[in-house]
Amino acid sequence: IFTDGEDEALARHTGNVVITNCSAAHSRQALSCKMAVEYDHFIESGRKWFCHVDDDNYVNLRALLRLLASYPHTRDIYIGKPSLDRPIQATERVSENKVRPVHFWFATGGAGFCISRGLALKMSPWASGGHFMNTAERIRLPDDCTIGYIVEALLGVPLIRSGLFHSHLENLQQVLTSELHEQVTLSYGMFENKRNAVHVKGPFSVEADPSRFRSIHCHLYPDTPWCPRTAIF
Repeated sequence: IFTDGEDEALARHTGNVVITNCSAAHSRQALSCKMAVEYDHFIESGRKWFCHVDDDNYVNLRALLRLLASYPHTRDIYIGKPSLDRPIQATERVSENKVRPVHFWFATGGAGFCISRGLALKMSPWASGGHFMNTAERIRLPDDCTIGYIVEALLGVPLIRSGLFHSHLENLQQVLTSELHEQVTLSYGMFENKRNAVHVKGPFSVEADPSRFRSIHCHLYPDTPWCPRTAIF
């Protein structure tokens, strides 16, 4: 868990917290700072897959592992869901006084995305050791857009679109309960000025569980100790 502030309770509970020393602001620079720390930690870890997920997402680990198992981590894999219906248009600064237009697809960070180790290593010239923030400034876009810029525009690797990732930018009521077990990430928030969450019946009321994440978890993993045993879905 990468965070910009000390959280002793979280650190005790998970035993796996990294303090980024980035600003807590929701600015382009702060977001890119956090993504840069995540990327560097992944490269140092030797792990096979780099998956970024926001703290307002629910991650179904079984579905995530099932998805990743279908791709070789040594190949160039960039998988997620775009939030736009067209490539994003950006202006790329190529020198002190020269810019040029650039367009590319990117997987929205609010839904989560995964990058194979093979591809992550190729991203290194633009992403490692602080280069990620410089790259983000070159196109003046946030962290998830910068990932897409490096992968699609600079490396020429196309985004693999997956409908199994979900952000608050889509209508989450359309996710069917019968298909929850297949979904990799879920989200919640506001959509068109209305509460936006997966519609799922469960042991917790909307007031007690506004994100519906606890109800979703008990639907997927009913043997979890804190899930009511009397729950019927």
